Amino acid sequence: MQSCWVAQILGSTQVSDSAGTKRRMGRNAPTVIIIEHSTLARTTVVKLLERELAGWKFIDLISTESLDRALGAEVRLIVLELAGRSVESASLRDDLAAIAARFPEAPITLLSGTDDVIIARQALKIGIRGFFSTSLPIDIALAGLRLVLAGGTFYPQLLGAVTAGSNEQTPARNEAEKTLDDRTQYLAIADFTPREADVLAELQSGCSNKVIAGKLNLSGHTVKMHLQHIMRKLQAQNRTEVVARLIQRAAGEQDASPS
Repeated sequence: MQSCWVAQILGSTQVSDSAGTKRRMGRNAPTVIIIEHSTLARTTVVKLLERELAGWKFIDLISTESLDRALGAEVRLIVLELAGRSVESASLRDDLAAIAARFPEAPITLLSGTDDVIIARQALKIGIRGFFSTSLPIDIALAGLRLVLAGGTFYPQLLGAVTAGSNEQTPARNEAEKTLDDRTQYLAIADFTPREADVLAELQSGCSNKVIAGKLNLSGHTVKMHLQHIMRKLQAQNRTEVVARLIQRAAGEQDASPS
């Protein structure tokens, strides 16, 4: 299920083994725990984070049964594989309880092979601070990582979700309906024009400028112009910051909405 991230990691500049070893050596370094059964997936996530968080320590585990190996470390983040489980599953609840007993202050994020909105919403309700699907582009995933480490929450699946009523009872919608929901959500988050909202919907899906231009029948110059307007409205410096700020605003609106 990690094929997207694996391909992107293997196709980019690798961190040397010696550099990775040095990063793991610091006893008092801020630490990230990655709990993932698959060796390939676990190694991929570690290499991604090593590149992003120079000087940090990374402890990769097969299961929560080995959590005691990390006792005494300055744990700042825990990445836990969802492994196809439901949020209500006894197995996941046991894993979360084991983590909370040892590292009660560390934010927990889930790594999932799906973009299921219902699962993401349920995870948010029980205090999970981030929901990362393996289909996310690396730059978007890293924006979410920074957001969680800064004290925020990362749920890109919920940006285009319908917020009114009981979403657990909402049937799957077709792509046209989803795009309309995305666009409406973006229009509500900030004062975007309808065309800027269309560009944002494609940007949040990880599309390049060229792909956005083709899908919306626009020139590359026009797409760049819309992105410049969007960045100015969000006070963002680049595409990654745009997505991070959208997530922050959406999370703020959810917190402000009546339960």
